[in-house]
Amino acid sequence: MSFNTFGRVFRFTTWGESHGPALGAVVDGCPPGLALSEEDIQPWLDKRRPGTSRFTTQRQEPDRVCILSGTFEGRTTGTPISLMIENVDQRSKDYSEVALAYRPGHADYAYDAKYGFRDYRGGGRSSARETAARVAAGAVARAVIPEVRIRAYLVELGGDAIDRDAFDDAQIDANPFFCPDAAAAARWEAIVDGARKAGSSVGAIVECVAEGVPAGWGAPLYAKLDSELASAMMSINAVKGVEIGDGFAAARLTGETNADPMRPGNDGKPIFLANHAGGIAGGIATGQPVVVRVALKPTSSILTPVETIGRHGQAADIRTKGRHDPCVGIRAAPVVEAMMALVLADQKLLHRAQVG
Repeated sequence: MSFNTFGRVFRFTTWGESHGPALGAVVDGCPPGLALSEEDIQPWLDKRRPGTSRFTTQRQEPDRVCILSGTFEGRTTGTPISLMIENVDQRSKDYSEVALAYRPGHADYAYDAKYGFRDYRGGGRSSARETAARVAAGAVARAVIPEVRIRAYLVELGGDAIDRDAFDDAQIDANPFFCPDAAAAARWEAIVDGARKAGSSVGAIVECVAEGVPAGWGAPLYAKLDSELASAMMSINAVKGVEIGDGFAAARLTGETNADPMRPGNDGKPIFLANHAGGIAGGIATGQPVVVRVALKPTSSILTPVETIGRHGQAADIRTKGRHDPCVGIRAAPVVEAMMALVLADQKLLHRAQVG
């Protein structure tokens, strides 16, 4: 059985391959009557689109989205929303060596071990190209949660972290790294250029904050808001770690320093004096900003030769030709935002179904 669907009430299914004619998503469970057009979706895809700077893959894809169903006169109908994005710049010949040997760190061997067959052209379904469909579906999810503001940005690239004291929200859209620290963005140019010239790659950490999430969204135990977020983020290509709030750093705190103290507010709601928990307690939102961090490994497709084996078990070396991101984490920021939106839309509808 294959698992290509995510969500409980608000669900989406992605389809398509990296080098197929198109890819897309089918969104089901979206409430009717919401304003939705292709113009509402396209800006989010443009943020993820390849070839927008020298620091990403030079594959030239316009990533124009087409709504095939589920809307009428600019509003959702409550029926499945089908979204399609055409592939127009495939170069399958770049993967002739990948057809014969596995890329270490990529899903080549794992797919072959599972299915006994694989689409080696860009990795097929295992390609990060699939995330374009998630971003399109995430744009639909944003229409369900207009009360929430979601912002993702890089806080570390190639082991070099931002200066939190220099955090400037306006800088996130002012540089190609989604970086809130102008000085760090300048340093990262040299890091990514160096990795590309060396035929290598680097990893990154993306932080995502959702503000305006009402207290009460989420569920105890098996549909916890944080467990759903962790599952969503870990499903993104190249993600190897997820933190909620302080994450692993919480293990180095004491009970009193890790607590999020509360004082009475004028509206009867608490005022929190800290947010170590990342806006979630017991799997349920507290009303504070929901904070998630995602660690992405270095891109596995690199020009530096790496020891591997061929499809028939023989020893080999492989270097991956073609157009690849020297840091896949750069274009992951819009994907992380999309997965945050998709989880929150689902949790909003689950909350409404249970408590009205």
